[in-house]
Amino acid sequence: MSAGAVSAGALLAPVLVLVAMTFALLLWSGRMRFAAVGRGEVKMRDVALREPNWPQHITKVANCFQNQLELPLLFYVLVALVLATGVGSVVDLVLAWAFVAARLAHAAVFVTSNDLRKRGPIFVVGMAVLALHWGWFALRLYAL
Repeated sequence: MSAGAVSAGALLAPVLVLVAMTFALLLWSGRMRFAAVGRGEVKMRDVALREPNWPQHITKVANCFQNQLELPLLFYVLVALVLATGVGSVVDLVLAWAFVAARLAHAAVFVTSNDLRKRGPIFVVGMAVLALHWGWFALRLYAL
């Protein structure tokens, strides 16, 4: 590794945190849905084809989980490419943690108040960090 290079383990740590949050949201959503059906609050026939008939608190968690399968996909691909090409640096590590911090904050707002005035700017920050990270990757890749 060159000066400023980071280990694969260090670069995968933020990935693992984001994956753990995604699984936690999936399990939380599933548990809430199962309990709602069990209590009779929701009839299976009313949601069997993904109809939007879940209570709002369950929908927020389920939508937050689904959201983790959208923009973060570009993060996962980026980290894999950084590792595969061997151009990872401390800058990649800082940007990866910044993106994950933004995603954690975004999810926290999503499953609580779901206030778009808070959630929107957090999303934009995460998106901007990810775009910057992609730019940094391209610069490093072609500057070698």
